[in-house]
Amino acid sequence: MAALLVSVSAFAKLELRQPCSDGMVLQQQTPAVVWGKADPGQRVTVVPSWDRRKYTAQADADGFWQVSVQTPAASYTPYSIRISAGRERLTISDVLVGEVWFASGQSNMEMPIRGFGGCPVEGAADVITAAPMRDRIRMFKVPRARSYEPLAEIEGEWWRADATTVSEMSATGYFFARKLNETLDVPVGILFSAYGGSKVESWLPREIVETYPDIPTDSASVEALPYEYYSPYMMYNAMVVPVKGYTIKGFIWYQGCSNVGADATYSERLQKMVSVWRADWGDTDARLPFYQVEIAPYNYGDGPDGALLRRAQHDAAKRMPNGGIAVTNDLVYPYELDQIHPARKREVGERLAYLALHRDYGLDRVACKSPEAVRAFRAPAGPMTKPGAVFVELADCQDGLDRSTYIDGLEIAGADGVMYPVREARVFGNFMVVRSDSVPEPRVLRYGWGCFTPGNLHAVSGLPLVPFELVIE
Repeated sequence: MAALLVSVSAFAKLELRQPCSDGMVLQQQTPAVVWGKADPGQRVTVVPSWDRRKYTAQADADGFWQVSVQTPAASYTPYSIRISAGRERLTISDVLVGEVWFASGQSNMEMPIRGFGGCPVEGAADVITAAPMRDRIRMFKVPRARSYEPLAEIEGEWWRADATTVSEMSATGYFFARKLNETLDVPVGILFSAYGGSKVESWLPREIVETYPDIPTDSASVEALPYEYYSPYMMYNAMVVPVKGYTIKGFIWYQGCSNVGADATYSERLQKMVSVWRADWGDTDARLPFYQVEIAPYNYGDGPDGALLRRAQHDAAKRMPNGGIAVTNDLVYPYELDQIHPARKREVGERLAYLALHRDYGLDRVACKSPEAVRAFRAPAGPMTKPGAVFVELADCQDGLDRSTYIDGLEIAGADGVMYPVREARVFGNFMVVRSDSVPEPRVLRYGWGCFTPGNLHAVSGLPLVPFELVIE
């Protein structure tokens, strides 16, 4: 039974639509949506307790109504919202006003604090046994579902973070929310809508997916897919449409593993998905940020498919307005070679939060962008350089890197294409100097380039170097 804890006759026509229910979090200082159902044409009045102003709407031909209530500044004060239509009354209780984000993707976003079978979340016991954060972090889980047709309504409830609920919360979403709350000291609500194994095409409308020649969309073809989680457009219908328009601050996204091997189309399709979602939320100016997570190192098989998908993710982040990406190349352990759900979700959530804190909340001193190699070129001959030395120019790395020895993941090759590890490098500000006695005439330099090639280079801020493959100029 959905936890819609309101006092209303069992036969009443006045209803709320989730995620509008007890314990909800509304986005602060903005016109925030409250919605529900009533008799078609019926006049509905909504009165929030913080200003006692009356907001009115008329139910449409299908009975749906919606108002936008002006919310106050964030606080831990629990509010209520009274709703009436004719002689019917109901009340939404324990409403908080703070920051609201939409979290979506596949299983690494879905992965709860308690972990999956054989896949733990590092630090889970500390989170589950921590002091309750019921008024600080709340999460609404959109039911895991597929549908051939767009759904208008879902069931669900708002979880208040404590020992009885937090184990089921999205780990990435929870750690993202916890860092925002620690820094901003306001309630944080997460709309959590993720489906393990889903592809980017799963989260796009059917009419768009039908334009992709490589994706079958008729029901017979969809049912013949090897895995139900590969279904195109069905997660969009069941898990985005019912909540689209609920007022949020932005999106966080952890997906891409199921699109490995389809890197040629991934960037464009992810950008299309973001533009569709923003339109669904009435964001014509692309003001809603979209922050994604780079897929972690994993044994996808021989070849560079994993690395190519990561490059497509970074390409999308650069091309879409107000986009960003959290790098994860350093967040796996050696034993996780065949573990597609790595344990270190705290750092993932926190790196997403750093993006939001810097770019959306005005905390300019919070580092949020990973250093990135932009070009590699042969070093000019001189007393400070040896033959075969390569200069690597780094962006967003004004204070240099955190190490020059015991480097993991850095490789160099000559014309024969044979890669040799480079364990040492000299770092001068935003330049790194690399060479190998085994490669006197270097042609290609790469870092973290492979399906499972973890790295350990970081900026002084602690953010990891973006994986790369560069032809040496």
